[in-house]
Amino acid sequence: MPLKSYNYPDARGHYGEFGGKYVPETLIPALEELESVYNQLKDDDAFQEELNELHRNYTGRPSPLTFAPRISEELSLNIWLKREDLNHTGAHKINNTLGQILLAKKMGKSRIIAETGAGQHGVATATVAAKFGLQCIVYMGEEDIRRQSLNVFRMELLGAEVRPVDSGSKTLKDATNEAIRDWVTNVEDTYYLIGSVVGPHPYPMIVRDFQAIIGEETRSQFAEKNGGLPDALLACVGGGSNAIGMFYPFIEDDVRMYAVEASGLGLNTDKHAASITLGSHGVFHGAYSYLLQNDDGQVQLPHSISAGLDYPGIGPEHSHLKTTERVTYIDATDEESVEAFQWLSEKEGIIPALESAHALAALQQQKLDLPDGSSVIVNLSGRGDKDVNAVADYLGKDLS
Repeated sequence: MPLKSYNYPDARGHYGEFGGKYVPETLIPALEELESVYNQLKDDDAFQEELNELHRNYTGRPSPLTFAPRISEELSLNIWLKREDLNHTGAHKINNTLGQILLAKKMGKSRIIAETGAGQHGVATATVAAKFGLQCIVYMGEEDIRRQSLNVFRMELLGAEVRPVDSGSKTLKDATNEAIRDWVTNVEDTYYLIGSVVGPHPYPMIVRDFQAIIGEETRSQFAEKNGGLPDALLACVGGGSNAIGMFYPFIEDDVRMYAVEASGLGLNTDKHAASITLGSHGVFHGAYSYLLQNDDGQVQLPHSISAGLDYPGIGPEHSHLKTTERVTYIDATDEESVEAFQWLSEKEGIIPALESAHALAALQQQKLDLPDGSSVIVNLSGRGDKDVNAVADYLGKDLS
């Protein structure tokens, strides 16, 4: 949906001082081609109808907006859940992958590459590549492969090749490095399907636009049920795609927005992924943004119990929204998130992804300064099946 006064990114791909294209010269033509094709198609009625038809009959959209009565009563709030966990493949990631696979088709690419942390983006990419008959290679850190073995098997069932990455922390950061190396080598026939609002322009813009369907549906569904707008929105943030998808259609409204990043073992330790709260400005994976780095400018390894939030950077638009104070960035620890994971499961019969549990933890721990009776919408970005083993390990439960 077009906004009235918020016009980011600018023509050079910047969100204020953040964003841009910091990539090898060999990738500039590919980025310019992608931007040109996207700009031609984003307002094309036939392209949008093809995407909408896929969402209706393949993704299962619109996803429901579900009232959560028991946790609402406990916290004296009116809490609604945007159910992206009910999408085909079990997460919001399918919104973006369907859009980008259509771009890849239009550009005549025959080979799809992607990176994944929690595996949700990898599964969504493998799914759309299978649907359209394209070769698919997914890079994944060995530590994430260990934590998310179920999603690795799902990707393989869908016909994708999962390439383990054993460098660095063996997580999403390192998988992204390998995907970029692959793209530089094979740019002629390969489409790099990025899974979050990170990377060089135009990727943060494209992913945001494809994920904005979350906020657009939320806006109309809440108005239909209650009239008007909610008081607050809440979403977890790693790279930041589900949060920006929820927030973007509300940016010009009088609605509070809270994004929750992973503080791991605590902000007073070096085991966290709080790139906004404790990071500083720098260039990472092709864009100028906030990231975790040491005094020498080397990337500081992140930590989170959630593989999807275990990333040392954040999208450039989030950095802009932090700087302009339009969004409030708070945090939740591993311990708080596991407690919230159990809380929603027991109270509402919904097992959330550990990523989403971070947002719920901030709510449960009452880290939002909201009056009683406020209407809050939490974006439930994915389902928790993939995280059951990780939570069991954390709680000392033997599932063998």
